[in-house]
Amino acid sequence: MFDTMTITKAASAILGALLIFLVGNWAADVLYHVDGHGEPAYVIETEEPEAPAEAEEEPSLSELLAEADAGKGEKIFKKCAACHKLEEGANATGPYLYGVVGRPIASVAGFGYSDVLAGMGGDWTPEALDEFLHKPSDFAPGTKMTFSGLSKADDRANVIAFLNENSDSPVDFAAAAPAEEPAAEEPEAEEPAAEEPAAEEPAKEEQAAEAPAKEEPAAQEPAAEEPAKEEPAAEATGTEETAQEPAEAQAEQAPADAAEAPSATGTDAAPADTAAADGTAIAGDVEKGKKVFRKCAACHKLEEGKNVVGPSLYGVVGRPVA
Repeated sequence: MFDTMTITKAASAILGALLIFLVGNWAADVLYHVDGHGEPAYVIETEEPEAPAEAEEEPSLSELLAEADAGKGEKIFKKCAACHKLEEGANATGPYLYGVVGRPIASVAGFGYSDVLAGMGGDWTPEALDEFLHKPSDFAPGTKMTFSGLSKADDRANVIAFLNENSDSPVDFAAAAPAEEPAAEEPEAEEPAAEEPAAEEPAKEEQAAEAPAKEEPAAQEPAAEEPAKEEPAAEATGTEETAQEPAEAQAEQAPADAAEAPSATGTDAAPADTAAADGTAIAGDVEKGKKVFRKCAACHKLEEGKNVVGPSLYGVVGRPVA
């Protein structure tokens, strides 16, 4: 039986061990404390990984066969020559391969094919030969053929071209290849005739230029009547001297009024046209007009007699319309 002293010692030993473990754990945390990761003081910028380049589309089998080299295929065929013969009817470890392109699968008489090939059916088309030469065990799982295959598509196409030549009726792979369709040409969009209104602008400008020329002389009529308004003011003075002075001034201005009378009527267009031709009735900046005329240059030329979409504008000011 355990006495009290023994139980006390055992309990003290257990509690002491736990205390030592806790103290050791606390000391380890103090010496090797672990905090959360802080933000770096300086961030190094790194380039983002580039997206992988898109894999180029491999040419189709028909394209490879159209450009296949039977001479290269003959060299590659040396890997097959250990088990296959090209002479018709000469079977070896494998069946003879003369005329194999287009021949029914497992059709050589007297050769013991594996069950998977014997029950497959179909013909040895270029597509079937390409798949078989790539990896025979994938094309016909359980086949007796232990050849690992040709991984390069060019090599398989060259071998098929060489086997095709060893046949009574070889296939013309170049003629069988699908012709490349020419890229459809997009019809050119017809440009709208947006410049047609520009051909009418000079005609409108001609009319606008002639209209002010005809109306401007009419604005001088009040000037001709002003001396008449001064007569009552002259009579209001009541002296003979002041009355005679307006009369004499009126007599002197009579010839000038008579000279200005044709222009004051505003009915004769010839003087207005002449004034417009002399450039006296039109006030404008020639340099600014030259810049604005660029809008008209697409349809009109300034060379005399040179008509394009619109008529020549050389000497258009004062020229008869149309």
